[in-house]
Amino acid sequence: MLQKYDVPGPRYTSYPTALQFTESFDDRAWETYLRERPPTVAPLSLYVHIPFCRDICYYCGCNKIVTRDVSRADRYLDSLTREMALLARHVDRRRRITQLHWGGGTPSFLDNAGMTRLMHDLAVHFSLNDAPQREYSIEIDPRTVDVGTIALLKGLGFNRLSLGIQDFDPAVQRAVNREQPFSMVEPLMSAARSHRFDSISFDLIYGLPRQSTGTMRETLEKVLRLSPDRISCYSYAHLPRQFSSQRSIDRLDVPDAEAKLGLLHTIIDTLVDAGYVYVGMDHFVKPGNELAKALEDGTLQRNFQGYSTHLAPELLGLGVSAISSTGDVYCQNLKTQDAWEARIAAGRLPAQRGLVLSADDRLRRDVIMQLICRMGFDIEETGSRHGVDLEQTLGSELARLAPMEADGLLQRRGTRIEVTPTGRLLVRNICMVFDAWLAPERERFSRTI
Repeated sequence: MLQKYDVPGPRYTSYPTALQFTESFDDRAWETYLRERPPTVAPLSLYVHIPFCRDICYYCGCNKIVTRDVSRADRYLDSLTREMALLARHVDRRRRITQLHWGGGTPSFLDNAGMTRLMHDLAVHFSLNDAPQREYSIEIDPRTVDVGTIALLKGLGFNRLSLGIQDFDPAVQRAVNREQPFSMVEPLMSAARSHRFDSISFDLIYGLPRQSTGTMRETLEKVLRLSPDRISCYSYAHLPRQFSSQRSIDRLDVPDAEAKLGLLHTIIDTLVDAGYVYVGMDHFVKPGNELAKALEDGTLQRNFQGYSTHLAPELLGLGVSAISSTGDVYCQNLKTQDAWEARIAAGRLPAQRGLVLSADDRLRRDVIMQLICRMGFDIEETGSRHGVDLEQTLGSELARLAPMEADGLLQRRGTRIEVTPTGRLLVRNICMVFDAWLAPERERFSRTI
């Protein structure tokens, strides 16, 4: 089973994945699309990419700029404000921002004045929302903030925090150049609780150098003491050919597939025994959390920021490399600060590449997202919504599920395909059956275990 399913594959934060974006869909195509689409006052999601980090974490595969020069952030914010103005021309001010996410890099690289300025500029150009149901979140590197910053973030309107923990073991932290002891994180959690953030999540990584089931149990014990509302446990993808920082990691220190599976089982057993609900795709939440309720009632959703309950029909991305998505289009900004700034200075949207989805793309995206978010789909109901006979249109794909059913990853009940508890571990593999774009680029993805 391990050898059979431990293959490279996407995490499906989108379908098709960003590898299929093409430069034939450029800034002019994006501008035309935004200008000519039907008017709407539907809610909107915003993503803001802050690419800066003060230090490099060796495991990282994000689009980042490592610098201690804070003036680069000021220059970046100037261009970001101009990009907002260019994009806001195509957004009806009646559209409420129900979801806002600052990612990176390290958004908390910005000082208090920078974060205040950025939120103010967003409010000038878009209709921010103060409703309790909103999801306004920010990714935090605990090494870059203090309890005063936590208070500021609450005052700026954030109601969700995501802390990059990765691992609490000192040897593991040294191996990936990210040293942040438990004593640094604990007061931040206390401050976040005292300011009544709606949700606090931790990001962990398994498969890092020098990790073992023993060190993972100790990390999880500390995590449980802090009791976050959500926990994301990502599989480390060792791809040194793609990410130069990973060349600083000794590959002999990286757990093999069997050891990684042991780490994952330790995580699942420990967190489930502690009362967390395993949502799928390495995500765990407390039973009363809205993600657990959404999983139960079939309303869970997913985009580039992960699982959600309040996704808007459109996500617009701001900043270097940020991705926008609508019902039938993906679009990604330029990936370097200089090129991104130059395009904005010329008065043009900084889009570089994208993709217009075909009817087949939309159908397969629907199936894949149902598998990830609802752990199953109904063949007749899904086909009916897309105006096709799914048994005929995806007949070969449905037939390829038979070995997975025999292996206990899923079961078919009438017209419904359901992922089993075992299958949740390998839901990416199940999704890959329906991915028409996969084969040529597979080696550029992380392995599924």
